[in-house]
Amino acid sequence: MSDRSREGGRKMEEKNNIGNEAEEKKMEDLLQESAKDTEIPDSLLPGEIEKKILERARIRKKRRRWRILSGTVAAGLCLVAGISGYFLITDHTGDMRSGTSEQSVSASSEAANPDGSDTDESSVTAGISETDLLATAEDYDEIYEYIQAEREYWEDAASATEESTADSSTGSAEARSFDSAGANAESISNTASGKEYSDTNVREEGVGEGDIVKTDGKNLYVVNGEEINIVGAGSTEMELLAQIEPEEGSYPSEVYAQDGYLAVVYTKSEYSDGTNGYDGYYRDYTCADVYDVSNPEEPEKIGGITQSGYFNTMRIRGGYVYLLSSFYADTGAARGNQPAYIPEVQGKLISTDCIYMPQGRMGNSYTVISSFDLDDPEGHTDSKAVFGNTGICYVSTENIYITESIYGESDSDVNQTSIRKVSYGEGILEGAGQTKLSGVLNDSFSIDEYDGYLRLVTTVTKTEGQTRGIVPLLAPEPSEFNSLYVLDENLKIVGEIRDLAEGESVYSARFMGKTGYFVTFRQVDPLFSVDLSDPAAPKILGELKIPGFSEYLHPYGDGLLLGIGMDVDESGVTTEGVKLSMFDISDSSDVREVQKYVIEDMYGTDVYDYRSVFADVEKNLFGFTAYGSGQKYYIFSYDENKGFRQEFERTLGGYGSTRGLYIGDRFYLVSGNTIEAYALDGFEKVGDLVL
Repeated sequence: MSDRSREGGRKMEEKNNIGNEAEEKKMEDLLQESAKDTEIPDSLLPGEIEKKILERARIRKKRRRWRILSGTVAAGLCLVAGISGYFLITDHTGDMRSGTSEQSVSASSEAANPDGSDTDESSVTAGISETDLLATAEDYDEIYEYIQAEREYWEDAASATEESTADSSTGSAEARSFDSAGANAESISNTASGKEYSDTNVREEGVGEGDIVKTDGKNLYVVNGEEINIVGAGSTEMELLAQIEPEEGSYPSEVYAQDGYLAVVYTKSEYSDGTNGYDGYYRDYTCADVYDVSNPEEPEKIGGITQSGYFNTMRIRGGYVYLLSSFYADTGAARGNQPAYIPEVQGKLISTDCIYMPQGRMGNSYTVISSFDLDDPEGHTDSKAVFGNTGICYVSTENIYITESIYGESDSDVNQTSIRKVSYGEGILEGAGQTKLSGVLNDSFSIDEYDGYLRLVTTVTKTEGQTRGIVPLLAPEPSEFNSLYVLDENLKIVGEIRDLAEGESVYSARFMGKTGYFVTFRQVDPLFSVDLSDPAAPKILGELKIPGFSEYLHPYGDGLLLGIGMDVDESGVTTEGVKLSMFDISDSSDVREVQKYVIEDMYGTDVYDYRSVFADVEKNLFGFTAYGSGQKYYIFSYDENKGFRQEFERTLGGYGSTRGLYIGDRFYLVSGNTIEAYALDGFEKVGDLVL
């Protein structure tokens, strides 16, 4: 099994362990009951832990809270031998930056309460909704200081952990550790007008995306281990036409085909033995090579681009490729070793006026964005680096939004999302603004741009009752609710709905023009519909509660919304199988589940990666992979009277990424190094090819 397959399988298993949360809650209840009379060592009390941290807090004087990460509760009473198991490490705090690098404006409650007293929820929301301009770096020394603050912070935290662990060893022989784990269009279809072949299921209509399999209507371009296979698929017989092998030791991530060009994206590692007396180090680079494939049997490399960091994603708009990578600075690097902590593009350090500084006073990672013209890939058009931790990236037709989940900031008693906005067009990149909001996003469908407004739905977790974010083992589960925001082009809140579905989390969302839909889940599946026609006054239109939940929502023709997720019993614990739901949304105030279908003995799907979903509304077909005792690919159709009909089922070997697409009257199923061809009408197998 390839590294890609293993990674895909691992992600799938992590994503699809339904009911774990409920099981953990049940276990926690039992632990709380059994631990009522258990004495906790003095050294592990929150006050003592806080004291240890304070003794070493040289970086910041302002109050910090600690990041809450989910974890599996070990059997038995789990106190803590290692303090990292008792409290969970924080995200970075600091003031929001505005204007030039000399300016620093806090978005904290201090603005509302000059005396420094805590704010209520309304004042927190008002404070953190203000937009700041993205500030660029003064010089590389300024960046280095941010990175050193990051390093010193974690050193202090580790030192406190070691000492607390040593102290705890004398307090109780019963103490044991537990493990914690870290963390829009109105109708999107694979069919483009006038095309006789399917394209990748994209996040935003009009914005192209790469994938592990692409087609131009004649050939298939398949990522296969260390190479790209070009397969002729325009006739009955498939034929391997050519192979592209990037640099030795590199593994391609995605390809993109357009107008006789093929962009191949991969990550490579290079070792530098050190210069100017500095130690050697490994560096990772994201590369995009462009090939002329007008003659698919003889692909010719015509240019490319290289930038620091691991590949994140890419988008294509107006003939330009926008390449995003994640670069992690070496916090132990010497000041003079700039390539270890400053990202490069085409072998040159990104200039300081193109590096946007973080909202906090620490940092160790960048999102590097570069653009180039497919017609002229030899020279890149523009580059920017957004300093700060990267979360979900959403790309509209005009803007790139880089988000970061924040836990434990001094300005709020809830988790938050930082949003950094970079506008783009004709290859030019320009920082446009930043803000913070309460709550965190579920995925890229939870954030959407429409008619100049940005709409988001977040899950808000309260952290009150904790000491610096330290979560005692026996503490009650933090309360949750959900919020919807509408922001203007300056990222200022113009409308919001708060306190939705208390105790539940957002599992999926879809914004469709002036209406939004999102699903929350704890024991049942509430599907909310939201009227967004007046950005200043969004309002809930309807709420449908049914067992289970939808992980992915897809517009399916006039007045219909397809949901793919899991069927769960009313307790919210037992999984009944993979569930297909068709919702009638013709009346947004009265959303109804008009049909449902359950694939039994299946515990998960691959729809968390929306590109894996084959959906063609015009042909009335959609397909995806489901997992049970094995892996299977399904294709369904839908009839308003008869409901869902299974058109195709294929058992697959192993656990890896699978793609389904069609060219003309042939449907191609690509799984690993195998391609199978089927007649689109009836799905009779007509050929296969092992690469």
